[in-house]
Amino acid sequence: MMNTLTHHLNTAQQHAVCAPLGNLLVLAGAGSGKTRVLVHRIAWLMQQEHASPFSILAVTFTNKAANEMRTRVESLLGSSVNAMWLGTFHGLAHRLLRTHWKDAGLSENFQILDSSDQQRLVRRVMRDLNIDEERFPYKQAQWFINKKKDEGFRAQHLSAHHQPQEEMFIRIYAAYEEACAQSGLVDFAELLLRSYELWRDHDELRQHYRNRFRHILVDEFQDINGVQYAWLRLLAGENNFFTVVGDDDQLIYSWRGACADNLHKFKKDFPHVCTITLEQNYRSTSTILSAANALIDFNRDRFGKELWTDGAIGDPIRIYAAYNEIDEARFIASECLSWIDQGNTFNDVAVLYRSNAQSRVLEEALLQQGIAYRIFGGLRFFERAEIKDALAYLRLVNNRFDDTSYERIVNLPPRGIGNKSLETVRQHAREKSISLWQATHDVITHALLPARALTALESFLAMIDDLDNQTKNLALLESTEAIVNASGLIGHFQKEKGETGRTRIDNLRELISAAGEFNFDSVSPEEKETLTPITAFLSHATLEAGEHQADAMSNCVKLMTIHAAKGLEFPFVILCGMEEGLFPHQMSKGDPKGIEEERRLCYVGMTRAMRQLLLSYAESRRVYGQTHMASPSRFIREIPQQYLQEIRMQSKISRPASLAESSSFLNQKETSFRLGQYVRHTSFGDGVILDIEPNGEKTRVQIRFKTGTKWLIASLAKLESI
Repeated sequence: MMNTLTHHLNTAQQHAVCAPLGNLLVLAGAGSGKTRVLVHRIAWLMQQEHASPFSILAVTFTNKAANEMRTRVESLLGSSVNAMWLGTFHGLAHRLLRTHWKDAGLSENFQILDSSDQQRLVRRVMRDLNIDEERFPYKQAQWFINKKKDEGFRAQHLSAHHQPQEEMFIRIYAAYEEACAQSGLVDFAELLLRSYELWRDHDELRQHYRNRFRHILVDEFQDINGVQYAWLRLLAGENNFFTVVGDDDQLIYSWRGACADNLHKFKKDFPHVCTITLEQNYRSTSTILSAANALIDFNRDRFGKELWTDGAIGDPIRIYAAYNEIDEARFIASECLSWIDQGNTFNDVAVLYRSNAQSRVLEEALLQQGIAYRIFGGLRFFERAEIKDALAYLRLVNNRFDDTSYERIVNLPPRGIGNKSLETVRQHAREKSISLWQATHDVITHALLPARALTALESFLAMIDDLDNQTKNLALLESTEAIVNASGLIGHFQKEKGETGRTRIDNLRELISAAGEFNFDSVSPEEKETLTPITAFLSHATLEAGEHQADAMSNCVKLMTIHAAKGLEFPFVILCGMEEGLFPHQMSKGDPKGIEEERRLCYVGMTRAMRQLLLSYAESRRVYGQTHMASPSRFIREIPQQYLQEIRMQSKISRPASLAESSSFLNQKETSFRLGQYVRHTSFGDGVILDIEPNGEKTRVQIRFKTGTKWLIASLAKLESI
């Protein structure tokens, strides 16, 4: 087994690289060297099994990973492997369709639609069908189309089952397909579905590629969706050899179509699968790994593995209980400075959070301390589209001559004001050299548009005027909250399915909190003479957005969501906002599968840390401008205490005595039950604990049974753990 390809690998890695030809499942734990195994497996197939690069197809999830793998394989072999198909699902599907465009029913020069182009086409189709965007949001229609394609369904295969909204979206899907066909357009989801259909419907072509690609390797197998799995199954002939690498404990994209059962399905659908588990971790300390193992063990139906390292035991995982989110952010900034004082660099530090909305107070705290930072995989808070939308409402209420804000929100959310109507208003404004607001009044007065458009414009003007009157004497917090609520933006984004819509709403709520925290007294005396609190806040938002992030190559702290951190590693990781309702997210409450995905997300966040891991939570947090008491995340409680160390910062913030006394969760008496625990009741059957109200002998537990949700007195219920 040993040769120059394998002598640097550990025993489990060697077994995976040198496994006999056949179907191979590599369960690769976090930091266990899965990319190294994939690279060496490809090189082994060529060197020892005499496979031609022409016979290998390898699938990754990013172009960056594909390029890195190709470079490393060529370095190991000392020769080019250009004949090998190595890339993302979309990249490989595109290559296939370019080669067989005629068989796929495409034009030779078909064009690919990106997400924004697809969105514009969906809107155009809906306008042509005279569909009301208020009742049927175009973003929801786009999401519906992509979801059905990811599941392998065309419009003609779908049935609405007497549901009007579903019926309308199917109609939009059919018209959208027709528009794409007429214009020679292909969206990202179509690339996969069309290439799947190409193999499904052309026996000779499918057999050709089965004969060609004898060796198929797939990375991040737990993250593939339905059509990707079907695509691979079609390619798999009786004589092909599959190697898939994945980790069921790192499945965090079910909202994007990934299926938790992919790895189990692979063992069921493919014969004689050999399973090899990689458990030796080369990234984190023993303490971090032991804590992560204990946490993820609360999930059920795992393949089961125990990460370990022969490296250092390492320091305990520190826990910081902040008074509020501002205290939390200040403490995190001080920790970044302390890290530097120990001779390290800002590049070593990553601050991870569950929701993008959490970045705002962190950004402000880092700016105040002069700490360079960069938002990884996202925008700074005040640069986000939904924040700009809400600020445009505030600006127009404050200044009717703000044409830029008028243009941004006049039809957002959609209110039946189309481009033709707006062009009439713009033309009138240009001719009269007046603002768009004034031009709109003129257009209404002189009835220069059809009645329906005039009514929509008149309603918009009335809404802005009403908001101005309602908020004149309100404090900044109340006026911001009133304007955001009246704008309809929250309802609009609630129609945007999945994680994206939730994130936008979280950000709007955080904007209200930002207004509540804005200190008008910090404005200079000269500015106070000319500015109101709302104009000062708007100026603050503009300046914040104008502050440039640190350059990608500079020495800076990295801020990112835990989703964005997957695949990365940092010497010092700070996981903040570890509170019930925030992490795990409120949307997962009452859903055992949702809680398990949130726990996997926490596991991913923890295993990004190499040397130091800090978890923080706030005892109170502003939501929608209102202060809410918070409780520590169940995930903190699920980590054995021997791996944790609670710390306190000497702070001038005075916390109520009741909070100070109760905040140390490490000293609280443990109950015999925990959130998410599966239990059995003699009458109601099996259930899962959704909530606990500690009260000594009268402690109540909320349990979801198949027959419904019930509150029970724990000491009397005679519950059995299962």
